[in-house]
Amino acid sequence: MDITTWPLIGPLVQFGAAALHEFVILLDPLAAAASAALAVTLITLAVRTLLIPLDVRLVRAEGARRRLSPHLAELRTRWKKKPEELQRRTMQLYRDAGVSPVAGMGSMLAQAPIVSLLYLVLASPTLAGDPNPVRSEQLLGVGFGDSLAAAALGGELTALVIAAAVIVLLAVSGLLQRRAMRMLQHGLPPTELPAAATSLLGVLPFVAIIPALLVPLGAALYLVVSSLWSAVERPVLRRLMWG
Repeated sequence: MDITTWPLIGPLVQFGAAALHEFVILLDPLAAAASAALAVTLITLAVRTLLIPLDVRLVRAEGARRRLSPHLAELRTRWKKKPEELQRRTMQLYRDAGVSPVAGMGSMLAQAPIVSLLYLVLASPTLAGDPNPVRSEQLLGVGFGDSLAAAALGGELTALVIAAAVIVLLAVSGLLQRRAMRMLQHGLPPTELPAAATSLLGVLPFVAIIPALLVPLGAALYLVVSSLWSAVERPVLRRLMWG
């Protein structure tokens, strides 16, 4: 089934593939065999730059929630036996402070369509019946439309090297983000989270590793660059905005 022939989504995927292919051709004199990788990297950086205002809102919301943390702890202590009242008073506290408890999701949600389109562009063998030229692009001999896991299991040495680099970079990004999360909690009242939830928060910064090995290589590059951007950008914004 060729999704590029579907109404609405098909033309969008075809346009995305054509635009990416033309960008790769444009960069070919500069980067040669690495032009596809450079194209995805530049696209990722452009997207993250455009999303800086949403990231600023996220950091601002983090600061507001940090200031409210002692009051939230008081509410949990006073109303822990009445969950409905605790929820009502918590939401009222957020409203009075002009803070949304879900503020900061905008950047992640805004990237979802872009990542999805990139995935569909790279995962589609054909475009309305014609070969997809983007999938013929390579990085160190690994096809841009191939997953690193499949290529590595197929015995491609370069795929193993790239996969190892992806794992290391995402692990470094995860460690930086987990360190930042712990610093956010420093000096604040402890939260009464279940042990399972606490463990989940500890591994959350590393969840991109598995998808990066399973999606097409081009999409994996987007995940790596975007994760490293977040790991560096968030501490910088917090320092600038919080002093």
